Amino acid sequence: MEYNLADLFESVVDTVPDREALVYLDHPGTGAERRLSYAELDAAANRLAHHLAESGIVPGEHVGLHLYNGVEYVQTVLACLKIRAVPVNVNYRYVEEELAYLYRDADLAALVFDGEFTARVAAALPSAPLLRHLIRVGEAAAGAPVPRVEPVPFERAEASGSPDRGFPPRSGDDQLIIYTGGTTGMPKGVMWRSEDLFFSGLGGGAPTGEPVARPEELAERVAAGGEGLVFFPTPPLMHGTSTLTTFIGLNYGQKIVIHRKFVPEEVLRTIEREHVTAVSLVGDAMLRPLVDALAGPLKGTDCSSLLAVSSSGAVLSETVRAQFAELVPHAVLINNFGSSESGFNGTATPDSGPAKGFRIATNSGTAVVDPATLRPVEPGGEGRIALRGHVPLGYYNDPVKTAETFFEADGARWVMLGDMGTVDEEGIVTVLGRGSQCINTGGEKVYPEEVEQALKSHPDIYDALVAGVPDERWGSRVAAVVQIREGAPRLSEDEVREHCRAHLAGYKIPRTVVLSDHIQRSPSGKADYRWAKAVAERARDDA
Repeated sequence: MEYNLADLFESVVDTVPDREALVYLDHPGTGAERRLSYAELDAAANRLAHHLAESGIVPGEHVGLHLYNGVEYVQTVLACLKIRAVPVNVNYRYVEEELAYLYRDADLAALVFDGEFTARVAAALPSAPLLRHLIRVGEAAAGAPVPRVEPVPFERAEASGSPDRGFPPRSGDDQLIIYTGGTTGMPKGVMWRSEDLFFSGLGGGAPTGEPVARPEELAERVAAGGEGLVFFPTPPLMHGTSTLTTFIGLNYGQKIVIHRKFVPEEVLRTIEREHVTAVSLVGDAMLRPLVDALAGPLKGTDCSSLLAVSSSGAVLSETVRAQFAELVPHAVLINNFGSSESGFNGTATPDSGPAKGFRIATNSGTAVVDPATLRPVEPGGEGRIALRGHVPLGYYNDPVKTAETFFEADGARWVMLGDMGTVDEEGIVTVLGRGSQCINTGGEKVYPEEVEQALKSHPDIYDALVAGVPDERWGSRVAAVVQIREGAPRLSEDEVREHCRAHLAGYKIPRTVVLSDHIQRSPSGKADYRWAKAVAERARDDA
């Protein structure tokens, strides 16, 4: 047995076959509910795996998942891993042009998709010459064109396969690809070896303790431990945060709860109903609506089971953290730092906030490196945050980006992230922000994330994004798109700036402030900086 995600999952199944593994709710009260034990989830994945293999999908070929959250998503990932095919996430918000690029760039051989996306799949399919097998979940939308490859209904695909295993041996080298759109540019596929992802993104089977020393030890820990933990990944499974959270829960032999889509009120009802212990989400964009619902229409919801709420991919602001702590004082709020390229890097320190910045206590493999020398900087120095050890192999189909981001030094493999940071004498890293989004205004560097944290510390500011826009005198100016909390007094642009002066140097104060009815983010809560820049530029031109 190796550190292979399918092997590890099967070892847990054999240890606790009758334990509840996966609960799908869409949403409580609608009647759309599925509950699978570990043995039932394993058998369902086996059925689909055999169908894929019998349809000609061979080890190493890529299978796309163009799906909303559901049992089918988890089942398909496991099915791919079982036959050594490579699961590839597809952003369901992508339109035809973006899908055509991803299908082609990822060299998809098969695609599992939700029926409502049939028209987009049909339009993008001609751009993907290797894509020869389609599996459709649910019915196609009325009037949708028929794809050039006839889709197999998911129920038929599942029914055609054997529930037994009988798969050839697997390897720790087997891959899973996570496509990440980031904040700029076309999406890139991050190639993870199974073993590397287990130890980096999944904590080696013990995110809060010692990683396992041998593959068999994972099941031994499950056998020695009990049940009762309930993991609830609330973002879309198409984003790495939720998929990794799901696998962490499965590695523990615990229950996973998923919803088709994020609806704050339903999330709270599920926490109460399923006695959820751990919720994962992405930043204020997801926690703030939960706070609003818990303080308003869902006041009194029983959240006593909740032990921890963790955020990855976006920082929780000081204001929202305080509001949640007042409503659910017994739950721990965790600001994690990581990425599709690095997995888990560290957790924010208690003193993180507008005053000191986003400070993280990192794991042993994380460092701040000089991008020119590729060596760790001295305390007080500035550089790129990087991780060594169990890191991805690179970006699929992109040797140029791979060479820019991945390197070897002192016999170790490294990945250099897009985030800039500094490190102090105690090894605490202060994250400055994405280098690609850094605003150069009159020679001074301003990181949008720092300004956003200052803005969101105002109790009446619901959300904010910051971008640089051209300026004749300074080259670029700091611009902020701000959403005011519903029902709060409308702030003036000067009041917004005045609030920032208590937290930021003068050159970081937004010179352009746009009051907007909404802030555009991805379904997982990640910032859409291209949108923010376009909004700010229009406001500047109209002024």
